[in-house]
Amino acid sequence: MNYRAPAEIASAAVNAAVNKSRLQLAPMIVLGFLAGSYIAMGGYFMTVVTQDAASFVGLGISKLLGGVVFTLGLLLVIAAGGELFTGNCIMPIAMLSGRVTPSAAARNLIVVYFSNLAGGLFFAWIIYHSGTITPTCAQAALSIAAAKVNIPLGEMVIRGILCNWFVALAVWIAFGALDMSGKYIACMVPISAFVAMGFEHCVANMYFISLGLLLKGDPAVMARCALPAERLLNLTQSGFWRNLIPVTLGNMIGAAVLVGVLYYIVFRKELTAG
Repeated sequence: MNYRAPAEIASAAVNAAVNKSRLQLAPMIVLGFLAGSYIAMGGYFMTVVTQDAASFVGLGISKLLGGVVFTLGLLLVIAAGGELFTGNCIMPIAMLSGRVTPSAAARNLIVVYFSNLAGGLFFAWIIYHSGTITPTCAQAALSIAAAKVNIPLGEMVIRGILCNWFVALAVWIAFGALDMSGKYIACMVPISAFVAMGFEHCVANMYFISLGLLLKGDPAVMARCALPAERLLNLTQSGFWRNLIPVTLGNMIGAAVLVGVLYYIVFRKELTAG
């Protein structure tokens, strides 16, 4: 059998959280930086693939394609190694099991969050200076960033909850896969779903909005931009944080409560035995 049963997945998730809580600071920062960069890689891949796809295959199929290729980010985190804030938000299952202290979990989440941010910012900067962003791709990237900063506050939180319910489930079922193909499928199905449905992922947004800000500050890009000026008004540094804070809150609720806490309730006896 090349997969784990649900109770075994819960135990694996707890053990993973214990290992994460015990990471030394330097590896934690590096793995967090890498994970932020990997998610950004998936984000740019998605933008390149979908920049004009809707005009050929329709909007729905374009969103599905975007979700499938965006899966690259989480697959790299899981397969190559990385510390991803949104995935680590299931750590409350280990806290409730008595295996990880709240302070150790908070240390991991805080360090990883800002390391993810550094990775996302770096990848946005290096892609911007790579010379690979075509005018059509730049237009698509600006449109994505502008759309994110114009979402109403309450919807940002709800979309964040929904997004990380899917992402945490992808991480959760990836614990159950014992080979690489299984882990890829575990990542692809939930991740492509959340992307296609338009939910909000804080680590992805660290990259998407940062790239949008860089493009907005480029006069050559703006000269070719067909977006209405009012759509770009909120694409600012303060707009970046107005998106990131509520989306982060929603992401934490989605993973911690709807996956970590609920599966602890289901498997409490197995997780606390002995």
